Amino acid sequence: MSLRVIRTDWSTHGKSLLAIRHAVFVEEQGVPLALEHDEHDADALHLLALSGSGQPVGTARMLADAHIGRMAVLADYRGQGIGTALLREMLRLAREQHIGSPFLHAQCVAIGFYERLGFVAEGPEFLDAGIPQAAVDLPIELL
Repeated sequence: MSLRVIRTDWSTHGKSLLAIRHAVFVEEQGVPLALEHDEHDADALHLLALSGSGQPVGTARMLADAHIGRMAVLADYRGQGIGTALLREMLRLAREQHIGSPFLHAQCVAIGFYERLGFVAEGPEFLDAGIPQAAVDLPIELL
């Protein structure tokens, strides 16, 4: 599959970013709609994955403190390396902008994905929007 990952912002691609997040988090996982869009979206660095035909298929964001979040890939496009491409581009941007060591809160079912890319789960599990999660950090030497 041909894939393009672009850096964007909320004012340019907010509708596409939210549509992907809505499909994954709200429709699939039952996250309340009110929790899916927050005050951080306007200032966050966003990535948008586009299929070869230009269809938005995945997204992620990073806040100024290097917190990566809202990573989502549409169900029909999973298992094709899109999540990996999004995360690698986020790490590249974090290095380029000297943001610091990226971290995130991963759904427990996805921790293995992040560990394969060098992240390490830290601390106890917790619930966020009713979904078990854990803090996951990238050791600074891997950045």
